[in-house]
Amino acid sequence: MRKNPYKGKFIVFEGLDGSGKSVQMELLDRFLKKGGFDVVLTKEPTMDSRAGKTIRLVLERKKKISPKKLQALYSQDRKAHLTGLIMPNLKKGKVVISDRYCFSSFAYGSMGVPLSYLLKINDKFLLPDLVYFINTNPETCISRIEKRGKKKTLFEYKEKLENVYQNYKKILKKFKNVIIIDGEKSIKETHRQIIKKIINYV
Repeated sequence: MRKNPYKGKFIVFEGLDGSGKSVQMELLDRFLKKGGFDVVLTKEPTMDSRAGKTIRLVLERKKKISPKKLQALYSQDRKAHLTGLIMPNLKKGKVVISDRYCFSSFAYGSMGVPLSYLLKINDKFLLPDLVYFINTNPETCISRIEKRGKKKTLFEYKEKLENVYQNYKKILKKFKNVIIIDGEKSIKETHRQIIKKIINYV
């Protein structure tokens, strides 16, 4: 993966389903905008590409494909996401914050596909300036997911999340600029941890 050559900053939030990352993204968005930054929020998979729409059907268990084909679709969607939204905004000097990126593919995808393959198909993509991993244990995540009252998606089951959690811990060690945030704290305390670290990166 290559370093961000643009004047804008690329920030990624990673974590298990139910970890609280989406809430923390929104809070960071507000904090940065108050500080005068131009911020763009986005997420993966997108709903803008054909690949992204197919991924959503698979996650909602409305369509079945092989794990390898699913990860190839993630890579296609990510390429479109980078060229269509992320890089153009970074060129303009904006702060782009994404809910998930290739690290999700590594952690979730490696349950069914070799990590070496996943690293290869994501190798040409942009490396974020900062990655926040919201470290929330699988039991807490499952409890939060169940409180939503919605139908569970493909990976929102305890055994799968436990595997993903272990994968994240191994894989994130391979990358710089990864900050581990304690997601077991209150929303306010978790937000404080995040803004304490953001000063060194924007």
